[in-house]
Amino acid sequence: MSFADFFRRKTSGETAKDRLKFVLVSDRSACSPEIMERIKNDIIEVLSKYVDIDKEGLDIKITQVDGEGPDEKSGPALFANIPIKEILTRN
Repeated sequence: MSFADFFRRKTSGETAKDRLKFVLVSDRSACSPEIMERIKNDIIEVLSKYVDIDKEGLDIKITQVDGEGPDEKSGPALFANIPIKEILTRN
């Protein structure tokens, strides 16, 4: 993956593939789509107090991670890509 890939728009096929991965991982982690939506909404609500978020570009997912060391366990992890338009300044 190159640096330019971060700024490239996803094709509809890539979006569908990502959604399928999301469904499979959420099924394996026993996290329903409704719970994921509530998590997403809660994150948006909290972060919106401090930053202006690009809600269309928001990508939150649960994925399976493997423990890399003897003390680390494998299990589900929450990954979030949250584009920030502007940091809000409030007094």
